[in-house]
Amino acid sequence: MLTRAILLSYFVAVCCATPLALSMQVHEAREDIPEGFIHSGSAPQDTVLNLQLALVQSDPAGLEKALMDVSTPSSALYGQHLSKEEVEKFVAPSADSVAAVQAWLADNDIEAKTISPAKDWLSFSIPVSKANTLLNTEFSVFTHEETGKTSIRTLAYSIPADLRGHVDLVHPTIIFPNPFARLPTMVTPPKIKPAVNVTSDAVPASCSSTITPACLQDLYGIPTTPATQKSNQLTVSGFIGQFAQKADLETFLNQFRPDLPASTTFTLQTLDGGENPQNPNEAGVEADLDIQYTVGVASEVPTVFISVGDDFQDGALEGFLDIINFLLSESAPPQVLTTSYGQNENTISRNLAK
Repeated sequence: MLTRAILLSYFVAVCCATPLALSMQVHEAREDIPEGFIHSGSAPQDTVLNLQLALVQSDPAGLEKALMDVSTPSSALYGQHLSKEEVEKFVAPSADSVAAVQAWLADNDIEAKTISPAKDWLSFSIPVSKANTLLNTEFSVFTHEETGKTSIRTLAYSIPADLRGHVDLVHPTIIFPNPFARLPTMVTPPKIKPAVNVTSDAVPASCSSTITPACLQDLYGIPTTPATQKSNQLTVSGFIGQFAQKADLETFLNQFRPDLPASTTFTLQTLDGGENPQNPNEAGVEADLDIQYTVGVASEVPTVFISVGDDFQDGALEGFLDIINFLLSESAPPQVLTTSYGQNENTISRNLAK
């Protein structure tokens, strides 16, 4: 009953708070508070919120079609990959959207900065009191019962009706943080029947219980010969204090890819205060796993490890959004970014996920 009462109070806030609300419409809303969190009262009015606003992109469906066209062998456009600038044309918001959103923010004395190359993401900082007025809502403090961690969020917010079709979402508003983001774990998978045939002559029998680079090469027909296109680049992301060890990679290659030079390694990029210390006791299970199998399967493909630090600017996303805009801002971003991290689906809004 308490949760229903809280939800009702939010909808009253976004529907009836001020005369301005007559021109406002609820834009995003949660059906309930995510499991594990409790409402702990109203947020302090002077607390500053770092918000990001996504504008509606001009043609995401066209971008998806272009992706499928260049990736489908039967397509006449197969292999004709788009340039970075061509991709950005699909993603960039319309001039009308930019003008409408900037006018709304200016009317509220808010100066936003663009944080994405296609100009589809803006950021600005305002106190809770102003955010409540701007979005016709009520930001509150929510506490994760098990960890005691708190966050300031809302369950629903509104935007002016005439900005429908221009604003995609405001973040972080109804997304909740992952309270266990800093606790990577290892689990033993249950005994299940292999989904692929690992008993054929082409696949070592050991692959039914332990997957090595040789297993992946045999199962998927991945060549063991070194890559020849040295301008390609494969990037591995690292979050939540997971660090990749070069010494561990060398040991891995000596055992599982002795045909590759033991000196084969990766280069490093950092953002949000990221680092990659090589102290053995700071090795990350997830980061080591990702780097070892990437380098161990993609034979001599130039590989970069990107370490995302704790100074992330994308709300509760732990740098997921930051790393995308970081790479998109490069003149020659990598062809592939691999990520083995995730977020609980019950904390993410549909708009943000898309």
